[in-house]
Amino acid sequence: MNDLNIIATQATPSIITDAAAGTVEMRGDSYPENSFEFFTPILEWVKQHLAAADAKLHMNLYLLYLNTSSVKAMMDIFDMLEAAHGLGQDVSVSWYYDAENERISELAEEFKEDCTFPFNIVRLDAASNT
Repeated sequence: MNDLNIIATQATPSIITDAAAGTVEMRGDSYPENSFEFFTPILEWVKQHLAAADAKLHMNLYLLYLNTSSVKAMMDIFDMLEAAHGLGQDVSVSWYYDAENERISELAEEFKEDCTFPFNIVRLDAASNT
């Protein structure tokens, strides 16, 4: 299984996957012109990764803004994580947000409400923003 290393653009986040470590990291804004086209490789990677026996997956999100179609894609990813969690797989999300970006914090809270797997929302202070 090939890992993804998608470079960020002004309208799309960077995405780095590591199958061996069981991690996905997304950083930046997400408002691609064609969200379906952009997120298809990510959705396929997550699906294939979770299909492996005893696969774990931990997502680290540093997303600053998501348009409506990106929100839908994230919901699809979280649905896959929810199904895997229901089967006993080790999955989690940590969503890091800037203390001054309350809108993204509220969005993360909305996602968390629909998830039973571990979903951490972590506030980053300006000095520690990584």
